[in-house]
Amino acid sequence: MGVTARVTYQGHLRTEAVHLKSGAVIITDAPTDNHGKGEGFSPTDLTSTSLASCILTIMGIAAQRKEIDMTGASAEVTKEMVSDPRRIGRIVINILMPDKPFSVADKKVLEAAAHHCPVGLSLAEGTEEVVNIFWPESV
Repeated sequence: MGVTARVTYQGHLRTEAVHLKSGAVIITDAPTDNHGKGEGFSPTDLTSTSLASCILTIMGIAAQRKEIDMTGASAEVTKEMVSDPRRIGRIVINILMPDKPFSVADKKVLEAAAHHCPVGLSLAEGTEEVVNIFWPESV
């Protein structure tokens, strides 16, 4: 396996990460509650956001296999930090499904997929992961 990314410390608690295959760039800043300016995602924000992206991606793979259209699904991410040691204690992901018809079988497939993403499976055991899926009421 080759190198995935190169991360450079820019000073003032800021980093620049470059995805080597695509050239995509992510800037991180330390959060204001940890000596930073909070002008970008913090590394722990990225971890929490990666969980949501991973969940939607794995749900998307399952949806594709079953020919379920979940285009437009989105996620809201809430990260809660704890001390001693400072770390992510809890991540709440609220998945908002688009206003489309989903059968009971569709919902089962997508809900099962949501709990099998590699990011979630990689989190420390002490990190609480809460995933809520909100389905459209019109169905």
